[in-house]
Amino acid sequence: MSFGQKSSRSRNRRVSNVRQRRQQHLLDVKVRSRRATQHRVRRAMSVLSRVILVAALCAAGYAGVREAARRLLFENSDFQLKTIELQTDGTLQREQVLKSADLHEGGNIFKVNLAQIHDRIQQLPQTDEVQVVRKLPGQIDIHVVERKPVAWITGEKEISDPFASDAAFLVDARGVLMKQKKLLPEYLGLPLIVGCSSESLEAGKVVESPEAKTALELLRLSAASFLQMRFQIREIDVSKNYCLLVTDKNRARVTFGFNDLQTQLRRLEQFLVYCDDSKQELATVNLRVQRNIRVTFSEPPQSVINDTIAPAVEPRIMKAIPVHAREKTAPPAPKPRTGSTPVTKPASSQRQKTD
Repeated sequence: MSFGQKSSRSRNRRVSNVRQRRQQHLLDVKVRSRRATQHRVRRAMSVLSRVILVAALCAAGYAGVREAARRLLFENSDFQLKTIELQTDGTLQREQVLKSADLHEGGNIFKVNLAQIHDRIQQLPQTDEVQVVRKLPGQIDIHVVERKPVAWITGEKEISDPFASDAAFLVDARGVLMKQKKLLPEYLGLPLIVGCSSESLEAGKVVESPEAKTALELLRLSAASFLQMRFQIREIDVSKNYCLLVTDKNRARVTFGFNDLQTQLRRLEQFLVYCDDSKQELATVNLRVQRNIRVTFSEPPQSVINDTIAPAVEPRIMKAIPVHAREKTAPPAPKPRTGSTPVTKPASSQRQKTD
C-alpha cells in the first residue's frame, strides 16, 4: 500500500467514535428542544400580554363611556321627562293609562323602559294596539288604538238594560271581553248576546265557547253583506246550545245552525227579497234545514194602523138598560057590581062653569 493511500484513509476517518457521536447527538437534541420551548413561552407571553392590554383598554373605554353617559345623559337635567302626550281613539282615561304603565313626569327620559311600558298598556282589556315613542329632550308620546265593541254579552237569558247590569260585558270582534268605565251612547244600540252560561265572563278574557264564537261570526258576516240594511240583528240567544235564535229590529225570529253560516244567510236573503216583492213581513223562519223550510209571516203594520184609524162604518148600537127600579103603580079600581049605578066624577068642563 502506498503512502498516499494511507494518508487519504487517515483523513477520511472520524475523529470521534460511535459513543461520542451518540452523546453529542443527544446534547444537540436537548439544546434544540429547550430553545423551542423558550420560543413558545415567549410567544405565549406576548399573546397573553396583548390580550390583557386589549381587555384593559376595553374596560377602561367602557368605564369611560359609562361615566360620560351618566354625566351627560342619565344625570343631565336637560333630559328630564317633562311632557307625556297620550292619544287614544276611545274611552280610556289618561289617569288609567299612566297608572297601568307606572309612568309619571319628573324622571330621566333615558331611564324609561319603553318595552315595559308597551307591555303594561297592552294588558289593558280596551287596548288593541299601542305605540310608545321617546322624543328628546323630554317628551314621550303614547298612541293607543282601542278595541271596538261589536256586541254586549251576558250569561243571563233576559236582560233589560245592559248599561246598568254588572253581568253584561262588551265584546269585540276577536272575542275579548271589556268593561268600560265610560259608556258611550252608541253602545246602547249594539246587539245583545244572551244565554252564554257555559263559561265565566271576566274583563280581559277571550270567549272560548263555540256558541259565542258562532254568534260573533254571524255578526261579522251579516255586517259585511248588504243584509245589514235589511236585517239588523238586535239579540242572539245561544242558550239552546245547538242553534242561534236571532231577533232583528222588526221582531222577526230567525233560527241559525252552527255550520255554514254563509249558506244560511243566502237563504235568508232570498226570503227577504220575496217578502219585499210580496209586501209581507217575515215573522219566523228556520234556516237549519235545507228543504221544506218553515216560514211564517206577520200582519203588515199598515193594516193594523188602518184598522185603528178607520173604524167600522156602521157601529153596533147597544140597548140601554135602566139603572133605577120602576115606580109603583096604583092598584086597579074594583069592577062595579051588576044592578048598581056607577058613581061618575064631575067633568072638568062642569067645574069651570060652576066657577
